[in-house]
Amino acid sequence: MNHTKNARRLAAALAVPVLLLSAAACGSEGEGSSDAKVTVEGKFGEKPEISVPKDAKPADKLVVKTLTEGSGEKAEKGSFVRLDFAGQTMKDDKTLGGTWATQDKSQAGGPRRQLVQQLGQPSQEMPAKVLDAVIGQKAGSRIEVEGTAKALIGDQLNPQAGVKPEDGLVWVIDVVGAQKVDSKTEAKGEQAKPEEGMPEVKANAQKAADITIPKGEKPPTDLKEQLLIKGSGPEIKAGDGLIAQYTGVKWEDGQKFDSSWDHSGATAFQIGTGSVVQGWDKSLVGKHVGDRVELVIPPKFGYEGQAQSGLDKNTLVFVVDIVGKV
Repeated sequence: MNHTKNARRLAAALAVPVLLLSAAACGSEGEGSSDAKVTVEGKFGEKPEISVPKDAKPADKLVVKTLTEGSGEKAEKGSFVRLDFAGQTMKDDKTLGGTWATQDKSQAGGPRRQLVQQLGQPSQEMPAKVLDAVIGQKAGSRIEVEGTAKALIGDQLNPQAGVKPEDGLVWVIDVVGAQKVDSKTEAKGEQAKPEEGMPEVKANAQKAADITIPKGEKPPTDLKEQLLIKGSGPEIKAGDGLIAQYTGVKWEDGQKFDSSWDHSGATAFQIGTGSVVQGWDKSLVGKHVGDRVELVIPPKFGYEGQAQSGLDKNTLVFVVDIVGKV
């Protein structure tokens, strides 16, 4: 996905355990029992305080404990979830990532960045086996996941990380939300004609949209948007995980640079927390599930100053179908 504001910065903000991994871990194994006697203080939705005795003996299998059982929708493989999490080593309390201190100064007073993820897809924020422990849990649940590094990460453990295979690791995860959405779903309804100066959009069922830039028109210097299809679903609020289909092209040459349809279909991002380009945050908060929105995003609300994106000087045109929220 190309339009995330800065994936590396977000990874750093989450203090991700990606340094532990030499490659994406996959698969799962049966749950075991633990004699580590980990103590977790704090309620669901509050930053957990994790205490581990110095003589803790981690289980050599993945162990999942339900600390609080929620009553919301059950997370299944393929579900989109929104999570809070905190992780650490048992031996020296070294952080393995977390969402509790990820709020930018620019977002002060607003919602905190959380992990929005599709279960069954690779994550840079936590090992696959740890993320898989969310499958079967209900929204509103707090779980504890622990075990040795060998049990939780296996052969993908990075030897440069300073963590040995026998070292104990523990994560506490809050399942804030869960939602199952068909990966091929799209906005339905009669599409509005383009307003003056806006690119023309031709929707193609199950394919990337065709977006035609107006001939002879200079790109706008301010953010522009048009609601093409009005949905009737719930409102998107800052902090929600927005589930979307999208296509993006460059105003300058009309060339497509990304589309969800070219990947696995519907995908999700947290909105209103600086996790995506400003143009998305500014325009999509307040929209509704079922909406189809066209956005024209000048560089100052896109990738300006991020030369590595390859899009730092481009005005971006997106067509976004909001197909769910989590």
